[in-house]
Amino acid sequence: MEQPQLKCAVVDDSRLQRLAIVKLIDEHPSLELVAEWNNAIETKNGLLDTKVDLLFLDIEMPILTGFDLLDDLENKPHIIFVTGKTKYAFKAFDYDAIDYLRKPLKKDRFNAAVEKALSMSRLGTEGATVEDDDYIFVKSNLKKRKIFLSQLKYVEALGDYVKLIMEEGDPIVVLATMKSFEAQLPSDRFLRIHKSYIVNLDKVERYNSRNIEIADEKIPLSRHKKHSLIEALNS
Repeated sequence: MEQPQLKCAVVDDSRLQRLAIVKLIDEHPSLELVAEWNNAIETKNGLLDTKVDLLFLDIEMPILTGFDLLDDLENKPHIIFVTGKTKYAFKAFDYDAIDYLRKPLKKDRFNAAVEKALSMSRLGTEGATVEDDDYIFVKSNLKKRKIFLSQLKYVEALGDYVKLIMEEGDPIVVLATMKSFEAQLPSDRFLRIHKSYIVNLDKVERYNSRNIEIADEKIPLSRHKKHSLIEALNS
C-alpha cells in the first residue's frame, strides 16, 4: 500500500530550530512541508487557507504559547510538540498530541514520531466508510473527539455549551455557541430549526407545524423555520 503523504507545517519562534525540523521533514519521503510560521498568531491565520495534516509545534513562544494556539483552533491538525523542556509533557497529552519531542532533535526519534502520525493517518483512511467519511473534531472534557456526521442526530443548546445527540452512546457536551457550532456543519445536511436545535436532515422521520420527529423524539420547530425545513427536505 502506498504510504500517505502528510502535509506538514512547523511553528517555532527560533529560525534555527525551524531549519532543523525542516531538514528532517525534507529527508522523510512521506512528509511534505507546506508552511513555516514563527508564532501562534501567524499560524492561526495561515491555517485558514493552508491544509495541514501534521503540525510540529513549539510550546514556549512570545505572546501566545502553543497551548494557547490549540485552544483557539476549532479544527486542529495532528500535533507533534517540539520543545526544549520536559515539564509540559503531561499537559501536552491532554491535547491528544501524537508525540512530544525534546530539542535538540534526533533523527531516529523524529522518524519514530512521524511513524505514529502515519499510522494514525492510515487507520483513519482505512477505517472510514463512504458514509462516514465526513467528520469534525470537537473538544469535550479537555480531549479532542472525532464526530462522524452520519452518526449525529441533532444538536441542542445547553447554556454556554451544546449537547450532541448521537445514534449510539451518551450525549457529548461541548463548550460552544450554537452559532459557532452550526458554522462547522455542512448546510446541505444540517438545519437549525429552532434557536435551541440543529437537526441532521437525514434523520428526520416526520414533522408537523410544531415539531419534527427523530427516532421517536419530538424536537420543537420554530414557525418561521418550517418553510426552510420543507425546502431542505425536498432538495
